Amino acid sequence: MSETTFMGVPRDKIPWYPMIDYDKCTLCMECDKFCPHRVFDRREGGRIPVVANPNNCVVFCRACAKACGPDAISFPSKPETIALIKQIREQEALK
Repeated sequence: MSETTFMGVPRDKIPWYPMIDYDKCTLCMECDKFCPHRVFDRREGGRIPVVANPNNCVVFCRACAKACGPDAISFPSKPETIALIKQIREQEALK
């Protein structure tokens, strides 16, 4: 990942990354094939996708979820994430 901050907030403080619902996942690996940021990795002989590098995910990007046919990928709430970013920025400004 090339960015270490997003809107002035350290990227590792922003919980924005995909979550895989393995009950829906068909192990097609489209998420891994699609994502150029190396968020995903393959486990168990390359058969199972996992979110191995969550901080590589571009904040507010949801493209891998759109590439997922069985709709097995979800993300945190965007409004809640925006509120958290604002809160962290305010806290950092007080320091």
